Amino acid sequence: MSAPHLPKVAGIDPEVPVSTHTAAPLREVPAAPGAFIQDRLAGWVSDLTTLHELTERLAGTATLDAALNELLHAGAALVGARRGLLVLEPAGPGTPSTTLGLGLSHADLGHLETVERGATALGRVLDGVPGTADGIAGPDLLGDKNLDPRHREVATRLGYAASYALPLASEQAGRLGGAAWLYDEPGEPSEKQRHLVGLYARYATEHLARLIELERARADVATVAEELLPSRLPRIPGVQLAARHRTGPRGGGDWYDALPLPEHTLGLAVGSVGGSGPSAMAAMGRLRASLRAYAVMEGEDPVAVLSDLELLLRLTEPARTATALFAYCEPAARKVVLAGAGHTPPLVLGERRCEFVETTLSAPLGMLACWEAPSVEFSPAPGETVLLYTDGLLRRTGDPMDRAFARLHSAAASVPKAGRHDPAAVADHVLRTMLPDGLDRTDSAEDVVILAAHFD
Repeated sequence: MSAPHLPKVAGIDPEVPVSTHTAAPLREVPAAPGAFIQDRLAGWVSDLTTLHELTERLAGTATLDAALNELLHAGAALVGARRGLLVLEPAGPGTPSTTLGLGLSHADLGHLETVERGATALGRVLDGVPGTADGIAGPDLLGDKNLDPRHREVATRLGYAASYALPLASEQAGRLGGAAWLYDEPGEPSEKQRHLVGLYARYATEHLARLIELERARADVATVAEELLPSRLPRIPGVQLAARHRTGPRGGGDWYDALPLPEHTLGLAVGSVGGSGPSAMAAMGRLRASLRAYAVMEGEDPVAVLSDLELLLRLTEPARTATALFAYCEPAARKVVLAGAGHTPPLVLGERRCEFVETTLSAPLGMLACWEAPSVEFSPAPGETVLLYTDGLLRRTGDPMDRAFARLHSAAASVPKAGRHDPAAVADHVLRTMLPDGLDRTDSAEDVVILAAHFD
């Protein structure tokens, strides 16, 4: 009877070769094939468990940068290296080439970039040179007489003696780039290590391809959102303007506007349309365009402007709600008349005060059969800045609203005196203080708008 045929697991050949150079025993000892099989299976299970854990961690990354870092670290663990670098070169517009290092400084990466591309294993992998699809090992770079002189110089300076390069490519995604791991001593990954890192790299390539498409889609959303907002802010004597806008990954309905009105007056508006995605962005564009028309006709009466806007929203989009705030400004007289529909109150920052403007309680547009609320008038002192914003600035902090308002007040009050006469500096400081460590560019669904008006 022939020996039982063992199944293959994850592409790993389960057959164990039998040595032909065994010494003749004094007496026959029966072989124990079960022990060999059990040890081999235990090894396969361990390898597959490690591979599963690494791919699960990679699948949990939601941004391209996080995925690239995870890939570099996991690859280094699989091939037993301490350092490495990765180059991402996806085809098509919208995603630039990216170089990332593991255990390498920017200066180290700069030295590596001075080596001719075709003189390194990673360069040949990136160029798709025949024979590089399964990776290239350089087990003893300094002992290679044919090594490029510049490559030898850089390897000596950075202190690595061997490398292993692998393409980031698959049938569906194509070639996205390549990765290389560097060894401090001569050596190369074993056949099992190459097999595991190859499986991991193919999975990583598919995951990177999905994230690249997501990044491109986000870039398109951000471009459309910016096109729906003012291309530039008007210049009106007596007032300086600055605006900051951050769009969520799906695109949202937060917007702002500043339009010159007759006799050197100015209309300022911020608003937020309910929902997210293309429909919210389209509704935001329509609402902003309508408000501009109403402001030109009756801008001196902010209540009338918002009443007309509410009627339009109720008739044309009865299932949608929005918040809005419109302010009519006379910079020469330093007079501001505003009305809000369920919107967050403005904040006034100056030498002697930092306080919210007390606006009347009002419902968002589209919530009531007939919207109306009284207007509020106040006078900014010379050198004061009026800050208009959307509630996305508060919600992105993750704090309860009362604490978020207190945080905003503290952020505005902490603006350095040297920057209080520059509305751009005020807006940037508030944004950085409210949303530190990149929170202004996270995957939050909330848009953020800040519109600052500094009165001379």
